[in-house]
Amino acid sequence: MSGLSSFFPAKLLGSMHSNPRERQTEPLSRLRFTLETMPGSRKYNFTPATRAEILAELYDAFWGPYAHLFLPNSNSSLPLHATLSEVQASVGQLKEPQVVPGRPCGHIFKKGESCFRCKDCALDDSCVLCSRCFEATDHTDHNVSFFIAQQSGGCCDCGDVEAWRHTINCPYHPYSPETAEYISSFEAKTLLHTPRAHAKTLTSRDIPPVKNYPFRTHVPPELRESISRTIGYAVDFVLDTLDSSPDETFGPTPPTDVTLRLQPTADPLMLEQFALVIWNDDKHSFDEVIELLHDITNRSREEAAQIADRIDEQGREIIEMSSNSTRLLEMARAIAQIDLGVTVRRSFDTFREQVSAVIIEWLLDLTRSRLGTDALILREILASELLSPRKNSSLLSAKDPSRVLPDIHDPTRLDWLFLYHARLWKRPRLNLKEIYASLLTVSHEHKLAIASHFAGIYHRIIDAYLLTDREAETSIKYFALQLFTVPSVSLYIVRHHNIVSRLLAIITAFFTNQISDKRITFPPNPDAEIDVDTFPFKSKRFMPVFSDLRYLCHNEPVQELIAHNREFIAQFAQTCQIFMCINPNKRAASSHVEYETDAWISVFNVTLSLSRVIKIYGEAFSRATVGELVAAINTVMHHILKCIAVGDDRRELARFPPVAFHEVVYGETTYKIIDFDVMDGPISFHHSLQWLLAELFKHIDVLDEEPLRAAGYDSLKDVCMRHVSEEALLTVIDYPLRVLAMIAQIRTGLWVRNGFAIRGQLLHYRDFMLRELCYDQDLFILQTALVVLDPNTVFVSMLDRFQLLGYFSGATLHPSYDTSHLAGMVEEFFYVLITILTETASATKMSLPVAVRREIVHALAVGPCSFTDLVKRVAERMVDDVCFERVLKDVAHFKPPESTSDFGTYELRDEAYDEVNPFFYHYTRNKREEVEVVLRTRLKKKLGIQDPVIAPKKMNIIRGPFVTLSSSFESEVLVQIFFYGIYNILTLTDATGAAPPSAEAILDQILHLAMVAVSERPEVFSGLAVHKTYEEGKNLVDILCAFEYHDKYPTYRGRVQWTLDRIAEHQRDEVGTRRRSPDSGSKAEDPKEAKKRAAKARQEAIMRQMKAQQEKVAFNFEDIDDDDDEDQADTPEAPVSYGTCIVCQEELNSSKSFGSLGFIQPGRQLRKQPDGFQSYTNEAMTCTDSLDRPLLATRDTSFPPAPDEVKNSKRVQSTNFDAFPSQFTRFGLHASICSHMMHLDCFTVYSGSIRQRHRNQATRNHPESIPRKEYICPLCKSLGNVILPVVVSTPPPELNNLAFSDWVRAAGISILKSKPDPVVESLQFRTGSGEFVFWTAQDSAYQSHLRVADRPDSTELHKMVDTVMVVAKNISQQSRHLRERTEPEPGERGAGMYLPEELVGYTISAIEVALRGQGSPGKTVADMITDPQYRMIRGLLSCLTKLVSLSFKFRPDEGREAVRQAIIKRLLPEWSRTSFTTFSHPLLLRDPFAILVETAAVAPDMLKHIMVLTYYAYLARTVVGLVYILNKSRSSATPAPASRKYEDLFGDTRMFFMSVVRHSPIFEQAAEGVLSSFGEARIEQLLYAFTLPFLRRALILCRATYPNAFATPPDLDDSVCEYRRLIKILDIPPLAELPAQDTIQNALSGWCAHYGHSHAASQLNCGVMLEYPSIYRLARLPLVLDHLYLDQDKTMTCARCKTVPLDAAICLFCGTTVCFQSHCCMDRDNQYRGECNMHTRECCGPIGLYFLVKRCSLLYLYANNGAFGQSPYLDVHGEVDVSMRRGRRQYLHRARWEEVHKIWLNHGIPTLIARRLEGTVDSGGWETL
Repeated sequence: MSGLSSFFPAKLLGSMHSNPRERQTEPLSRLRFTLETMPGSRKYNFTPATRAEILAELYDAFWGPYAHLFLPNSNSSLPLHATLSEVQASVGQLKEPQVVPGRPCGHIFKKGESCFRCKDCALDDSCVLCSRCFEATDHTDHNVSFFIAQQSGGCCDCGDVEAWRHTINCPYHPYSPETAEYISSFEAKTLLHTPRAHAKTLTSRDIPPVKNYPFRTHVPPELRESISRTIGYAVDFVLDTLDSSPDETFGPTPPTDVTLRLQPTADPLMLEQFALVIWNDDKHSFDEVIELLHDITNRSREEAAQIADRIDEQGREIIEMSSNSTRLLEMARAIAQIDLGVTVRRSFDTFREQVSAVIIEWLLDLTRSRLGTDALILREILASELLSPRKNSSLLSAKDPSRVLPDIHDPTRLDWLFLYHARLWKRPRLNLKEIYASLLTVSHEHKLAIASHFAGIYHRIIDAYLLTDREAETSIKYFALQLFTVPSVSLYIVRHHNIVSRLLAIITAFFTNQISDKRITFPPNPDAEIDVDTFPFKSKRFMPVFSDLRYLCHNEPVQELIAHNREFIAQFAQTCQIFMCINPNKRAASSHVEYETDAWISVFNVTLSLSRVIKIYGEAFSRATVGELVAAINTVMHHILKCIAVGDDRRELARFPPVAFHEVVYGETTYKIIDFDVMDGPISFHHSLQWLLAELFKHIDVLDEEPLRAAGYDSLKDVCMRHVSEEALLTVIDYPLRVLAMIAQIRTGLWVRNGFAIRGQLLHYRDFMLRELCYDQDLFILQTALVVLDPNTVFVSMLDRFQLLGYFSGATLHPSYDTSHLAGMVEEFFYVLITILTETASATKMSLPVAVRREIVHALAVGPCSFTDLVKRVAERMVDDVCFERVLKDVAHFKPPESTSDFGTYELRDEAYDEVNPFFYHYTRNKREEVEVVLRTRLKKKLGIQDPVIAPKKMNIIRGPFVTLSSSFESEVLVQIFFYGIYNILTLTDATGAAPPSAEAILDQILHLAMVAVSERPEVFSGLAVHKTYEEGKNLVDILCAFEYHDKYPTYRGRVQWTLDRIAEHQRDEVGTRRRSPDSGSKAEDPKEAKKRAAKARQEAIMRQMKAQQEKVAFNFEDIDDDDDEDQADTPEAPVSYGTCIVCQEELNSSKSFGSLGFIQPGRQLRKQPDGFQSYTNEAMTCTDSLDRPLLATRDTSFPPAPDEVKNSKRVQSTNFDAFPSQFTRFGLHASICSHMMHLDCFTVYSGSIRQRHRNQATRNHPESIPRKEYICPLCKSLGNVILPVVVSTPPPELNNLAFSDWVRAAGISILKSKPDPVVESLQFRTGSGEFVFWTAQDSAYQSHLRVADRPDSTELHKMVDTVMVVAKNISQQSRHLRERTEPEPGERGAGMYLPEELVGYTISAIEVALRGQGSPGKTVADMITDPQYRMIRGLLSCLTKLVSLSFKFRPDEGREAVRQAIIKRLLPEWSRTSFTTFSHPLLLRDPFAILVETAAVAPDMLKHIMVLTYYAYLARTVVGLVYILNKSRSSATPAPASRKYEDLFGDTRMFFMSVVRHSPIFEQAAEGVLSSFGEARIEQLLYAFTLPFLRRALILCRATYPNAFATPPDLDDSVCEYRRLIKILDIPPLAELPAQDTIQNALSGWCAHYGHSHAASQLNCGVMLEYPSIYRLARLPLVLDHLYLDQDKTMTCARCKTVPLDAAICLFCGTTVCFQSHCCMDRDNQYRGECNMHTRECCGPIGLYFLVKRCSLLYLYANNGAFGQSPYLDVHGEVDVSMRRGRRQYLHRARWEEVHKIWLNHGIPTLIARRLEGTVDSGGWETL
């Protein structure tokens, strides 16, 4: 330290003079001292504490003694590590918005925030709204898109006058007419003023403080002084640091030790301490960097991962510090080897750079803070400091403070910051951009000042961006978007900073590769040559430079400048000239092109970018006067001729071959035209100057006759011909004509030897979205030629270029085309001819909405299609225009998507078909033919004519130079072309007896043109058709008359007649003498027609006969079936068939054992009623009273939803999307079945084949897992793991129909009669409440079929039971922690899951749950279940029965009687009382439904009676559970029912309630409280809701066992509620009749007493969890997708990494948000699986279902496999928007959402994934899908 003190003047080192002037500099000098000495005193080690210290010093120096003006509630200082804006925000100081008319919003977007665009309101695409302003403004029916900010730094344009087409009335940012006036007067002034010779950039002195700001706070002068000095010093410190920072990272060979030491540095002591820094880029993955760091720095992978995260987040990170420079350079070499950015610099400089990053962060914080209520003052002071020149910050630096920028006069700090932007890294770069963005919104003057500095240094910014910047996406170049799109600003910088011509110079220099020392030469050498194989063309970065130019020129005021100032068009033409004819093609005639380059791709990218600018440049001239436009046309023509016609030595012959003329005789006239052979000469696709010329010719209103006369010109022809000769004009149009001829040849296959490159160019050139930039321009130039030159000459030039002069003079053989090529060329020629003669969009300057309408009508005429397909058929400029969707609504109907897989489609309205022209020039031949068919069928229907003629529409060109276009139809050349077109085809047809290739297409085209000709110029054309004679002395009419009744071409008759009739109006006699009368023709035709008719009649007779026979056969079949049923009743010997085995295709019957393919999966789907959640209690009270009827669709299901519904759809409030909490789920086994069956032997063979496949495809991720015993059904590809027995044995015993009390008595007597059965006693749990050990999954006594000798048929059954037991045991062993039951230890008898309850009971419950809310009148829940499901339930029950018989092998009844008695004893308390010790747990702790299942398995005949008992046990259980739940909730919050609705069902609820709990005083007290606070009506409602599911399940079970006994009676009253219906079918006495049922009362009191005395009741923990009674729902996703983003930091935060995930996944079961495939949350112990897999294990066991927010898709998971599913959201056009690429707002589609519910409730996720995996053979796991 003392070593440094000699540098400082004594007064700085802590001089404590009391002089007030001194005191003022004190905090600042302390700051200065701290920052200068910090690197050394901190040992170059930068820690969070260092950051906190720098911030503290900055704030102290900044506010001096005035901290209280900034800090809320008299905080004397800031908390450590906090920033001012955070503190102000935390106390809500920044919350209330300041409403000032005319001030823009300026909200700056953070990364991941949602922004909105409204095409109808915004001026261009760069204008966006934040979600708050968007929600506050009305955009009903507008074209709104929404997207997620990828980087921070954009800002909301609400309130900015220059951003919107009309005021959008945002309540927070009202409109102010003064602001609008100010801006328009500013624009007018700038346009008038002549620009200065040297641009003056605005500095802080030119900017007045903001006027009319009502929230001003008084700032003491010394505070303002200390603020500005501190900010100034801080900025200078940053700049001084960056002075010595490098522009680029190391190349592949890092510098040597010596050069390393010579690096520029700010370290006065030149210490030998170095730091190695890795820089972020967009080329390397996380894993690559982690591996590299792990290898070269010996860090652990976890540490390496943290560093990689920091590199990604900050933009760079110090990896190693050391004085051993050699070692660091070695490491740097290893890093640079893989092209990762790396630098080694002195630690001193690196440390100072980190300090600079903190300073930038602090400056950003100031822009977000307020001084009192004043939100502007800090930004104003910051702006004025940035706009002042640098001072020298360092006391140590001896450099001259007024450092100069060579090409900038008096640079300010802002210029330096712009220049050094590329030296910074990601985080500070983004922070700086955010600072600049916040300064733009202070005032218009600030915006201008910043723009003028940006423009001043723009060329240096572009240099860095194009040539050196390592991280392009954070480049300051993109800041141009926020400046160049503001009309007044762009006008100012174009006027005063000449930015357009500088941009053009940059483009010129860059593409001619004038680059030296990482700089683009300025000004460029105009004569430099272009080479498409150099670096600039391969660079991907040039596109944004063109878009900058486009943004600038697109602004209204700049368009004015372009139109009125000649130098703009001159410079632009100069730039376009460089790109003229680049990359020419030459036909490979004899051999293939060996090496196909792809240079054409980059060339197209460049010229298409250029052509978009050409479009805008050309459009500017609609504002020009005649004189200006004519001058522009001449300038462009001059440039074209200069480069293609002027011969000099430097000229590239490949691009511009010399111009030669030759004379051609055609139809007795000689024409002098250009001589060029397309098959031989070089031709380029790119004629930028001709495209520009075409744009200029489109202003037909300016080029109309009157304005031209006023300017001294006769016509457009005069304009063109005044300065150039006819030959010159022919040269100008010849280039586009060559391209058209070349395209025709490529399309007919004459250029195949040029390989793929030529096809690619053609496709791009004619692509729907791009063609109007190039191809259509070429056609338009040719169309203009028809008006400017003699049409005959143009036609002959075309024939010559297409090499068809001979063909249209009668020679049907061609020297270089073979027949198919020749026909193809003729067809292409006519296509061009039709376009230039009849396409009128450009010729009439069609307005955009009309043009868009025409495109849409023609795109949809082919048939309805989705929005995306439609967009692909229309040019991009039209789709991007605001009118597109409005016009679409006018001409088409939207058909919203209904089912789960269809999309919304648009269908053309009927009246719009009248506008369709089948020869529309964007149609291909196939499309044209399709459209003709559509139109003809429509006309047939409408007019009732057999062969309607589609008459062409009139061209109707009423003004402008193209009025004379239709006079081209008077051309003699054209008539000759028509004549030979038809004549050649007819002669060839007559000669060969068949139509030549393409004949139909060519005839269609010729007739269309002839029809246009007779409707446009009837007189002259008719005259020529009659008087011009050709071959054999015939004229056109002769040929038409011969063609009219030609037997090979009957389809053309209508059109030919139509044409001849029109000609006859003018030349009646001539036509009359030549036409054949149709009579003579029709007789000849007749025999053919008669034959046809006879054939048809014969065919119909045969069809009738066949139909009669079929009906007869079907009738017989029905008889056979009926006989069968009767036979079976008498003779049971005939084996019953169950279909065929899906493997061997043989019949399945009792002769050979078979089973159903089933799947048992663990699940946590059944839900328990959550206690302590008020909302769930309320839900149970308002539950619907019939779960077997569909819920009334209260919601409007139209799509897209109505605007009101969108408005009212609430924002996501809760953090879990109202999902069901996963801790209240119940674990169990769910069985499902795919309805296919196979023989047991076949199953064994099939399983073997699966194992074989796994061995063969070792690396594949198979859909099934062998350790889990899975297989895939060979037919339907469902997943399975068991084979269930199909019950084929005798029907079950008769149902016992005794009255209930009699049955109880009989049962009692039979128990008394029988001896006690110790075996059964021993097989019941001691600890449980009467479960049997042989029914548990891990029962140690269970033996597989291999160990048990048995009868063969029961062995087969045993085999199937084995498959079930293996799977159940497997799952049971892994899931003990998920079960609440107390159970024996593993290895003892009775360990594991209890199958009647947790397999059969669970499965039936799940089936019942899935059917809630579905059904139709007249059906109960049991009628909704499919036969296979019933078959499965019976199969499961027979497995249970088999398990009993295995335990009682040696009893004749296989133990059924013993178990039956045990069940009765368990249920009737007088028997269980005798052995209280037997069952330690009361019956009410068991699920009574399980007992019902046991009964169905062992003694189905007593189902009815056991049902009554279990129902009452269930009621009692419900009471216990209700007391427990309601005790925790308040009644005040629950809805009050009007009165009791179910008194006939439940009778005296209060009495029942109290009698259940009376045995336990604690419980009784709780129940009293609950009853008094909730009242009987509510309690009854809850009893109803919670016991209804039991009845539904019981009915399903009974129906499965006795399909007929429990059938739905036909006379069932449908109007009553489901409960009453079920009680009636099941024959259960309702609770209201309890007083009359002594036996039930006895049973109840016994159960309740046992429960009341047990310890469960004493602690009120009850042990009874009720089931959730309503319809199951997944998490509630918002109606509109973007609502997810509104409060995402509240609703979507990942609990693991505590951040808002960039790529969030929402678990649809429990509503938790997790990170999707992210680097932060990963299961490193389990194959690096992501957080979705981790969460799935905690949440729902083996299955997971997630909505991936950013990707807009669903993710299904099952046991480490998964699949993606389609999103339930669709956009306005009814389409899925994957990854939000299109960015339209998306709405939840109900049908798709229901489908997801269905898959989940029916346990379909594993099968869905298996099918997806089965369909893809991949080598690397499902993640590669």
